[in-house]
Amino acid sequence: MTPQFGLIIVGDEILSGKRADKHMPKVIELLSARGLALSYAHYVGDDPQRITRTLSDAFVSADVVFSCGGIGATPDDHTRQCAAAALERPLALHPKAADLIRERMQDVAREEGKPYEPERPDNLHRLNMGVYPEGARIIPNPYNKIPGFSCDGSGGAMVHFVPGFPVMAWPMIEWALEHYCVEWFHREPQTEHSVIVYRAMESTLTPLMLEIESIYPTIKVFSLPSVDHPVHGRHIELGVKGASDVVPAAWKMLVETLHKIGAELGPEMVRNR
Repeated sequence: MTPQFGLIIVGDEILSGKRADKHMPKVIELLSARGLALSYAHYVGDDPQRITRTLSDAFVSADVVFSCGGIGATPDDHTRQCAAAALERPLALHPKAADLIRERMQDVAREEGKPYEPERPDNLHRLNMGVYPEGARIIPNPYNKIPGFSCDGSGGAMVHFVPGFPVMAWPMIEWALEHYCVEWFHREPQTEHSVIVYRAMESTLTPLMLEIESIYPTIKVFSLPSVDHPVHGRHIELGVKGASDVVPAAWKMLVETLHKIGAELGPEMVRNR
């Protein structure tokens, strides 16, 4: 079975409005390109107890979860420690992560024309970015070599930890998808076909939605109500989505039934991917 996919975004700067979240739209895009969908997202401030509770829930699930932010080595970065607490595992310096962090420090020293001093206090402190829960696997970082990490939970979950910076996080999430999630990719064409239904009530349309899903179990029927749309006013966007070869039959049933019940229909929309 395909797992649910979740997203955790960590950082006071998102909840305070200092930064706008860009991760959720991108993760939706990356999943959609592989025939997958995001099931939920959680926003968490820099509160260790709350982060730990959120990660504990993730680790006992059977989900694939991406956690963005808080894996640095400054005092407000708690995610690595919270992951260890949630898993009840000790923290340990990952040998490969340590090598990559040292490589990065050497690169920076070379770019600045300075000698690399591995025992300098700030360089030793940077190694904390490679301290993960015991048993973690690294996620390569093509931007600056400092890796993220993945951990497995007790319920079959995989939680992938990446930085908060989009330029680093997004290629790392894509790498994790390509290395751990290929078996769930659905690359066959997908179609979403919908129509505007004016002045409709969801309660009236629900039996039709349930009937279509019972006849076509691989199809999802959706309704998106709006009460103050600038063009269409009060309406419901009603549609079906799924594999492109199944959608036409479900769509035909939807439209024929809407006509039978005298629904007032507006424009149709088709989205293929």
